[in-house]
Amino acid sequence: MSDDPNYSNHGDDPGALVNDGVTLASCAVQLDREGKHETALFYYIEAAQALFSAYQAGAPVPNLYEKSQEYTARAEQLKKILDSESKDSTKSSPPLHTEQQSDVERAKFLLEQAQDEDEANNIDTAIELYSQAIAICLKVTKDTSDQVLESKVTRLATQALERAEILKKTPKIHNKNIKPDNVKIVPRPLGLSDGSEGKLSGSVPNPNILIPPNNVAGGYTKEEIAVLRTTSFINEREYVPFMDVDTRDRFALPVTYTDKDGKLALSPKQKKDFARWVRPDEFCDDPRMIYAVSSLSIKQTIVSDCSFVASLAISAQYERRFKKQLITSIIYPQNKHKEPIYNPCGKYMVKLHINGVPRKVVLDDYLPMGRHGELLCSFSNNKNELWVSLLEKAYMKVMGGYDFPGSNSNIDLNALTGWIPERVAIRLNSPEFDKNREFKRLIERFHKGHCLVTVATGEMSDADGDRAGLVPTHAYAMLDIREVMGKQLFKLKNPWNHLRWKGRYSENDTDTWTPDLQKALNFDPKSAQLYDNGVFWIDYESICRFYDVFYINWNPEIFSHTTCLHHTWSAKAGPKKDSYNISDNPQYRLEVKATQPSAVWILLTRHIVDKADFADNKEFITVLVYKTGGNQVFYPYDPPPYKDGVKINSPHYLCKLVEKAGTTRYTLVVSQYEKSNTIRYTLRVYATCEFKLTRFTDPYLSKFEKQINGKWSGRTAGGCSNYKETHKNNPIYQLKIDNNKCDNCILIELRAYKQYSVGIEVTCVSDNIPDSSGSIKKKTSGDFRPGYCVLQLNNLPGGVYNIMPCTFRPQQEGDFFLDISSSVPYNISKLQ
Repeated sequence: MSDDPNYSNHGDDPGALVNDGVTLASCAVQLDREGKHETALFYYIEAAQALFSAYQAGAPVPNLYEKSQEYTARAEQLKKILDSESKDSTKSSPPLHTEQQSDVERAKFLLEQAQDEDEANNIDTAIELYSQAIAICLKVTKDTSDQVLESKVTRLATQALERAEILKKTPKIHNKNIKPDNVKIVPRPLGLSDGSEGKLSGSVPNPNILIPPNNVAGGYTKEEIAVLRTTSFINEREYVPFMDVDTRDRFALPVTYTDKDGKLALSPKQKKDFARWVRPDEFCDDPRMIYAVSSLSIKQTIVSDCSFVASLAISAQYERRFKKQLITSIIYPQNKHKEPIYNPCGKYMVKLHINGVPRKVVLDDYLPMGRHGELLCSFSNNKNELWVSLLEKAYMKVMGGYDFPGSNSNIDLNALTGWIPERVAIRLNSPEFDKNREFKRLIERFHKGHCLVTVATGEMSDADGDRAGLVPTHAYAMLDIREVMGKQLFKLKNPWNHLRWKGRYSENDTDTWTPDLQKALNFDPKSAQLYDNGVFWIDYESICRFYDVFYINWNPEIFSHTTCLHHTWSAKAGPKKDSYNISDNPQYRLEVKATQPSAVWILLTRHIVDKADFADNKEFITVLVYKTGGNQVFYPYDPPPYKDGVKINSPHYLCKLVEKAGTTRYTLVVSQYEKSNTIRYTLRVYATCEFKLTRFTDPYLSKFEKQINGKWSGRTAGGCSNYKETHKNNPIYQLKIDNNKCDNCILIELRAYKQYSVGIEVTCVSDNIPDSSGSIKKKTSGDFRPGYCVLQLNNLPGGVYNIMPCTFRPQQEGDFFLDISSSVPYNISKLQ
């Protein structure tokens, strides 16, 4: 049985791919005729790719393959033309924007935003924006001697002024929101509502949702708000949870926006070639946010974020292939069609999934420029396109700067998309890695749009890397996976946009590339030899030999149910190591109700707030899963875990379960190796069936907690009941509960030297409600255990009880601690 959700939705839409290809081809031809060869080249490549994808998807349109080849050929011609032009030193640079041109662009943007506010009946905001547009227009008319420009801005100013005057005379309508009885408006402390632990989506709630006061589903507890507030401060900057209202942030400004947090720290390589910070209108002749979302146009430079750039590439490919916004939907401002747009005022916002929730990242559009006129950050091959550079800048800002030490694609893709991260180590000799099963899973799920995949190399010598054409510890985007003519092949992209695989199925392996195989994969080795764009085909055998890990991120939409909880695990709670005792670890009850075989995935995410923590992550975390009927667990291996998680020093740990039909109750335990710091985390569950996730809340009150220091010494080191003559000499403590209730709860924990096996024995002297369900005559902690044991007494009637801590063997002397937790007042005294 598979542990993947068995859904078959998503897939290539052949008709959409054809339409996409035709639109891109039309743009390419038009630009080609206008002599705009660089932009035309961009569109020809995209058109060819879209039409070939439509051909592969079975679109019933003739000549798709031939048209794809035609556009590819024209792209190759344009590359040669551009190479020739670049060698012409007399060719002039594209004209840059003058200050007046930039002002006019800003005035037009203000006017457009004013009209949007006008349509939304936000009169005061609209008047303010119209007035700001007018002020900029007046400035331009004063500063320019260009009569055409002056006439243009005068028309803009007149248009804005006339509409503003009309609005000023329009009586304001005060809308009174009539609310149902017994409801309240959720406030926004850090974008969060105060509520219960039950949540369906785990996303930050809308601040204006009406919620009944005693049923705050979708809200957060005070502890959760505190967790999310604390972890909003990342690398000494604040990133509050993202809310729907944030999409209405003011992006139109009278002056160009500059980030209050200042410029990002540069990496050492950037500093060596850095010349200045530039805005788009200083290096673009027609800046836009997006021309065409493409994986092929993304180029990494000298920032050490190959995994992030690879993540951008496969996210872009997903958007193009499945016609679903994924990463372009997280960039603001947006137009009425929810498409991100260029803002001449320079202010942007990006929504990233960081530390448990989506968060807002506000930034300006200053980018680092080198001494030779090339951006020192990632960018699109279409130099007028900004989405690549701005998404990278937003992520680098959160991560502390361009000198970010790097992460992996699981982390990066989760931040960009919120998709579920899974790490699959490529280990041929490991029972955890089934080579054939993994290929089958990847090829099936990838083509349905269920997952995004990157693959990373491990450590290798420079000599081995040079021979193979691979970069050690480097992430590659998986653009395609195919099984053709009995061959299992992957299409990968190096985010550097150059340096390709040199082995089997590379462009130089002409013996392997038969005419039939070339046609099946739309690959011409001879053309590929002319231009290194970092894209190559490689066989699965070579993947398993030279690569170290698959990073797979899964679309959460394939799960019908999800929820999450945000909590803190204090460094003071429990022992440093939980190899003997996990009673103080955070524990959760998971009740799964499956009507058919179902998948249940559990994701633990540790919140990280410091760049140094990313660079040298010493916190190893995991989730242990127990089949205990949903009861609390005290010992790590009694009962043995149903899923014994491996502790990893990544922010994300994923555990996958397969459920048969029926109701099953699990206990989830958060575990950490050598806990030394307080951690904050999010526990999220995804499932294809109904479930309920709740945190264990014990009934004990802190004011009734007591710790007794005792000692086994000489005669009182009596050993267990096997030694009848000496057992009775062990220390005895008498506990008295002075009430007539039968719902008292007592927890007794014994801690001693680990070389001693210890146990607890409780004997009833008298109880106030005989024969109640929780009555005992004698009860023990069970098998003797090294250094720690626990005895839980629930529904205990009031009365008098003797507690005897003991070692397994007599004559085992030493100190011990007896911890008593209780739900009610009690008295305890030492008898012997």
